[in-house]
Amino acid sequence: MQGGRCHAFLKLALVAGLLLARRADAVNPETLLMPGKLSAPHARYEQDCANCHDRADRGRQTGLCLACHKDIAADIRQRRGFHGHVPAIETSQCSACHAEHLGREADIVKLSREQFRHDDTSFPLHGAHAAVPCSGCHRSGESWRKAPGACIACHRREEPHQGRLGNDCAACHDAAAWRRVRYDHDRTAFALRERHAEIDCVSCHFGNRYKDTPRECAACHAPDDAHHGERGAKCGDCHGASTWKNAKFDHKKETGYALEGVHERIACNDCHRSGNLKDKLPRECSGCHQGEDSHAGRLGKDCGKCHGNESWKPAGFDHSRDTRWPLVGRHEKVACHTCHTAAVATQTLPTDCARCHRASDVHLGKLGAQCEQCHTPEGWRNVSDFDHDLTSYPLVGLHVAVPCEQCHLTRQYRDVGKECIACHKRDDVHRGNLGKDCGRCHSPNGWKLWDFDHGRETGFALGGAHGKLACEACHRRPPQEVKLKQDCLSCHQKDDVHLGEYGRQCDRCHSAVTWKGARVH
Repeated sequence: MQGGRCHAFLKLALVAGLLLARRADAVNPETLLMPGKLSAPHARYEQDCANCHDRADRGRQTGLCLACHKDIAADIRQRRGFHGHVPAIETSQCSACHAEHLGREADIVKLSREQFRHDDTSFPLHGAHAAVPCSGCHRSGESWRKAPGACIACHRREEPHQGRLGNDCAACHDAAAWRRVRYDHDRTAFALRERHAEIDCVSCHFGNRYKDTPRECAACHAPDDAHHGERGAKCGDCHGASTWKNAKFDHKKETGYALEGVHERIACNDCHRSGNLKDKLPRECSGCHQGEDSHAGRLGKDCGKCHGNESWKPAGFDHSRDTRWPLVGRHEKVACHTCHTAAVATQTLPTDCARCHRASDVHLGKLGAQCEQCHTPEGWRNVSDFDHDLTSYPLVGLHVAVPCEQCHLTRQYRDVGKECIACHKRDDVHRGNLGKDCGRCHSPNGWKLWDFDHGRETGFALGGAHGKLACEACHRRPPQEVKLKQDCLSCHQKDDVHLGEYGRQCDRCHSAVTWKGARVH
């Protein structure tokens, strides 16, 4: 078998020798034996196979590749770039990924942008970098490995420090956002605390000045110094880093005047307006709040009796507790100066309703001064449950549901008559013929509900046809003017055909049922 192979090789060598004999200048036997054309980048090495292949040792092929691609070899040695991070690349063959002899147009790099993992390079993509397109860093026509890895290479325009802080931007800036700074200022001689940690770097390091930056408060806060330097440069003795207005100066200890409530939170120059803290200031409330005193001094200068330190309104004065006149109902909402029209030290106020509400008394004083008998403090028009039964005219029946104004046409209330006819004159169908005592017949539960017993009340029982007669048929004039007689002829004289010859006792023959059909006993 081996002899056959040698024989075939000798024939091939013989043919090659003949060809060389003819065109020793134009033909390379190795080229004739190539499996295919090289790619365009390697085309110039096509006549020199030994440049990439060692016929005696195929293991040297990777070394020959790296001898030519020195930048790739350096990446592998220094563990940088893509090739420096590929696992087991030192024991792998370049041809495992980059196949050749596939033609001039063949792609021997075989880079898939979609599947490429940037984490396998020296520059993993984190934060905002992950959203940047490849062309944002890798310039067209240049090797991918030549893309810069330093921040300043891409962010020079965004770098505000003019290079004075070096090129290690990542020491302070975050890949998620350029403006997110995470520099540890505690490594300097001025640790940033509270509000100082929130301000921009340029607020203190303006003009990119980082060396010899002043650390005294007054160096930055001189415009905020309401004391104009009179308290010295050690602002931190009173002021904190959380807010300039929160001073930790012990006002009570230093001045004898404790700051409480809102007083503790206001700025010093709200009281010390001249800026000189040695100026003597008033300690009573009116000294500062005279302009806010709606009482115009009528209630004195001790505002603290009513108003608190936390807020000027509402007042904390308890009129029920601190005076002998408790404020209830609408009185509680009345402004102080409505009653206190002069200084409380000189003015004595009345405690009866009539003295204050005389102008509102529609009764003109005729019902007395005890307004609370009818009215309530909830409102002048809110009348209490007045018990009419305590008067000389108790309300019964439908009178209970009648509005007061229906009987009391004026606000005098005492000018109303007690007789029924005073209100029911229009309802009196008898036109006064039966007198004014309507209650003898009519019921308070309804004008038409009447129950008069004529026999019991008058001694003249209404029987027969008399029971069907209307009252005014007999009572044509008021009873106080004319008293009716009970004999028959008083009413039936015109019906007496006997012309009085049989006397006045008609009932001896006639019946009360009908005048006709007389019977003689």
